[in-house]
Amino acid sequence: MELIRLGDKIVSRRKIDQAINRILNLRMKGLSQTEVAQRLGVDRTLVCRLENLGEVRKGRSLAVVGFPILNKKEVEAALEREGVDLVFIMSEEERWQYIKQKNGVDLFDSIMEQIAKVHSFDQVILIGSNKRIKIFEAVLDKEVVGFEIGESPIQEDKFVNIDELIKLVRAVKE
Repeated sequence: MELIRLGDKIVSRRKIDQAINRILNLRMKGLSQTEVAQRLGVDRTLVCRLENLGEVRKGRSLAVVGFPILNKKEVEAALEREGVDLVFIMSEEERWQYIKQKNGVDLFDSIMEQIAKVHSFDQVILIGSNKRIKIFEAVLDKEVVGFEIGESPIQEDKFVNIDELIKLVRAVKE
């Protein structure tokens, strides 16, 4: 048993390691920080700080937004395999359905919600026209990496080269 003297205290290194392992195992099983803290009789902030201390991926979250995409399902699958945090892409038909399903106020609110959601990500890739890329950059007030699929206005679905998109995603994530 490895004992460590800290001032007036004698601390067991093994006991600390066991407690950390129990905390992490319970969190991996799906228990909340609060549930783990209650079960082990520790403060919830200890669980939170422990996780923060060991966190490998902090920030650099990535959202990919795009329209109108011809090979939407293939693009979504490729982005999911790459671990993209948010994928929001539409075909031309879906884009029009989105608009037609809502009245003016609901449409405005819905678009604002989507903008706020995308804005919360550290990095954004926009698949779209040259004009849309510039508009997104201005609205989000942050750098938007563009993947241009045509000149504005685009009124039909465009094929996205998945290999090129994945190269861009990997470059942005590095």
